[in-house]
Amino acid sequence: MFRRIALLVIAATCTGGAVRAQHDHEASPYAGQQSREIKALSAEQIVQYRSGEGMGFALAAELNHYPGPKHVLDLATALELSGEQLAEVTRIRDAMQADARRIGEWIIGRERRLDHAFAAGTVDDATLRARVDEIARLQGELRYVHLRAHIAVRRELTSEQIRLYDAMRGYGEPVR
Repeated sequence: MFRRIALLVIAATCTGGAVRAQHDHEASPYAGQQSREIKALSAEQIVQYRSGEGMGFALAAELNHYPGPKHVLDLATALELSGEQLAEVTRIRDAMQADARRIGEWIIGRERRLDHAFAAGTVDDATLRARVDEIARLQGELRYVHLRAHIAVRRELTSEQIRLYDAMRGYGEPVR
């Protein structure tokens, strides 16, 4: 009987230590992401790249009184856009989205190639440099496309429409 109790105490101590050791090392915030199709991109990011969404690329413009085409069109009635303004902002948005979608697909493809090189164990410094530089260049091009659209939209709006836009988006004084 004593022997049985001693074995149980030893087993419990060993098990408790193993459990404690597991808790001493928290899981990485990346745990679970190893099953992604492309490790560096979430499913949401892939959808955003494919749809031409802004993804925060134009914040320098948006937060400095350069309205974005999508949101201007969403607020078209409140901003009292003229027919000409509406047509031009729509054209700007459509061109921006077409360019952004095309570049987004290129980024996804380049990220996939980089991921495959790591998965295959074939990445080397020269390949890595070329692939990372290409992805960075495309991300810069995508940001340019979005910022350029904000500049073009601002040229179509009056200063009062820009003020209203900023207020409706929560960037300035409330409209009275």
